[in-house]
Amino acid sequence: MTTKVAVVGASGRMGMFISDVVERAEDFSLVASLNSRSDLSEMLEADVVVDVTEPSVSPSVVEFATSHGKNVLVGTSGWSEDRIQRVKSSLTELPDVGVIFIPNFSLGSALATSFAAAAARYFDSIEIIESHHAGKVDSPSGTAVRTAELMADARHERGPAAAPHHDQRARGEQVAGIPVHSLRLTGVVAHQQVIFGGPGEVLTIDHRTMSQESYEAGILLGLRAIITSRGVTVGLDELIDLAPRVGAVSE
Repeated sequence: MTTKVAVVGASGRMGMFISDVVERAEDFSLVASLNSRSDLSEMLEADVVVDVTEPSVSPSVVEFATSHGKNVLVGTSGWSEDRIQRVKSSLTELPDVGVIFIPNFSLGSALATSFAAAAARYFDSIEIIESHHAGKVDSPSGTAVRTAELMADARHERGPAAAPHHDQRARGEQVAGIPVHSLRLTGVVAHQQVIFGGPGEVLTIDHRTMSQESYEAGILLGLRAIITSRGVTVGLDELIDLAPRVGAVSE
């Protein structure tokens, strides 16, 4: 038996790619492809819903799906912590429904974000530079927002990061107290650098997406997790085991 999937935002770049991944997977079947002209009720024949629309549209998609008992995998950027908290509050009355927010389906990106959160405890000077294709409408990216928020959480005992001259527009947008600089360029898929400065050294955690193929493993991981998900989950890092494996030492 396959799990029936509806993709909302199916005519976009990511929507078309996810639809193709679903159609090639043996354990899923694509039963609805919704675009901007579709009625949201078309998703109701599916078991689970994937939302890859736009920041202005995504909340209404999530609200409609969850109110009809559908679990939702959200790949749309622009979901801040405040907006996610509102979804958490709404799901208190829907205990059998789950929503997973994944700002970036790349496993490498999830690992880079995790590494950045770990490093943030040791450096006070931190900035993010994120680059995406020219057609990306939102900035900063959801990945950059997620990275900044996790780094700020990791620093709660150390205090806020240093952000000199943050009142100057060229210093980037402050996200959880960390400057984020967004580039939108032809020829770029996705690229994020988290740069840490310390006395006598600079550490850069750099992740570059070369093609959409890098998203396939994360998409399938998210799809398989959303089937039984309950409540709200944020980030691909929550679905993968990031604990180091310590192997036995052979003599």
